[in-house]
Amino acid sequence: MNLSMVLGLLGGLGIFLIGMQQMAEGLQKAAGDKLRRILELFTSKPAMAVLTGGLVTVLVQSSSTTTVMTVGFVNSGLMTLKQAVGVIMGANIGTTITAQIVSFDIYQLAFPLIAVGAGLNFFSRKRTYRHIGNGLLGFGLLLLGLSTMSDSVYPLRSYEPFVNTLLYLGQKPFVGVLAGMVFTMIIQSSSATTGLVIAFSLQGLINLPAGLAITVGANIGTCITAALAAIGANLSARRAALAHFLFNLFGAILFLVFREPFTAFIRASSASVTRQIANAHTFFNVANTLILLPLITPFVRVVRAILPGEEVELDFKPKHLDPRVSHSPGAIYAAQKEVLRMADIAISMVEDAVNAFLQADAGPIANLEQREELVNELEKAITNYMTEQTQGFLDKDLSRKITNILHVVNDIERVGDHAVNISELATERVERHVPISDSAIEDITQMRDSVLRILRDAMEAFAASDVARALDLIQEDEVIDEMEKRFRNEHIKRLNEGICQTDAGILFLDLISNLERVADHANNIAQSAAGTLYPEV
Repeated sequence: MNLSMVLGLLGGLGIFLIGMQQMAEGLQKAAGDKLRRILELFTSKPAMAVLTGGLVTVLVQSSSTTTVMTVGFVNSGLMTLKQAVGVIMGANIGTTITAQIVSFDIYQLAFPLIAVGAGLNFFSRKRTYRHIGNGLLGFGLLLLGLSTMSDSVYPLRSYEPFVNTLLYLGQKPFVGVLAGMVFTMIIQSSSATTGLVIAFSLQGLINLPAGLAITVGANIGTCITAALAAIGANLSARRAALAHFLFNLFGAILFLVFREPFTAFIRASSASVTRQIANAHTFFNVANTLILLPLITPFVRVVRAILPGEEVELDFKPKHLDPRVSHSPGAIYAAQKEVLRMADIAISMVEDAVNAFLQADAGPIANLEQREELVNELEKAITNYMTEQTQGFLDKDLSRKITNILHVVNDIERVGDHAVNISELATERVERHVPISDSAIEDITQMRDSVLRILRDAMEAFAASDVARALDLIQEDEVIDEMEKRFRNEHIKRLNEGICQTDAGILFLDLISNLERVADHANNIAQSAAGTLYPEV
């Protein structure tokens, strides 16, 4: 085994990996945000989640991409753990399509695909065609890399130590599984590991038992990508990554227990070892899914038992926007109830963000990003619902109410944004251990209480159409402005006297500025309730 052979193998593997990455990126960009929408919309039932996960993975040619997206959705609250398990099962099946394709003798298509892909990439005016070109170019490079690996290892057929090592992996399946797992963890691609096994099989270097063991190990090793994506994520996202690992580990244990009948079944599927390995990759994941899919509920319980804890799962769907009352007075009432729900979430975000800052504890803001995503989703849903009501004839009063709701929704969304800003200040204080003086804490506490009271009162005035109360609240906006100016000047004085540190001063000033802006949005809501902000439509 000389240097040129090693370089040829590594170079071929590099071309294969780059090709796979290029193909995945091209297909993802060609599909745009549709893949994310598919994952969000079509995962309500376990069987549908499996189908969706498989379809998305076939399109992007990367189970890691699908599982990372899934972990992200779980982290943001857009997907439950049960839905995520189904998607992960489907992703494991979908990723086997790469091995199925390359197991056929189509390597002569490598250069034509590269030529067509490069042509589309360089000469197409439409962005979608360029992305498709990148996908074809990547597929061509994938085939070229596989062919290069196969050619480079041809001399190893007569290299006895290497042949004996592969035979040993076939005789010791546990070692083979371990080898496939470690190699895949390093390169973070089960498809690449399977591709390498197929390259060896093309030259007769690897037998079916060894190929099966390495391929099964690759399924475990690919879990590292989702595990890395779950670092720093919430409990639900970590559970999703654990579910991915346990699913593949369960399959590997089944393989080791029923290795002989499974090997006999795969051997009967084709006369070609190359095709047998590709079939094994597919059948392994399909069988694993068929066994665990009916047991998905107890499987999720096991995952929760291993990673115990309570985490609030947010319902990202509107609760009150009933399409059956659309284009009727009931639609306004339904929208107002959803607006109040949205406001409660935004108010809790502000309160928790300020408390996290005061306590120097990130606990209260653990799921604040999820809540912000929920507020954004509710803003879109309410806006769309209200826009539907404007189609057709509207009397002046109804039109005014719709306009006010739309403006209030926008103000609540901005309140959520300021809560996120404050949470970032809290995180900075926690991570950098910034001390805050007692005087500064008293000022922040006082301003927090005043702003939250005004915001809650403004929403109550809006809900009750209480014009008198709304007008009183409008007068209080100046009180908050004066409070912010006074606290700012007093804090600058503390900085000059050395009572507070500069870092603390910057955080303090940013925080009270955000609270003052929250009060501005509360004032806008009060004006909408009073009919003084947009009195005429």
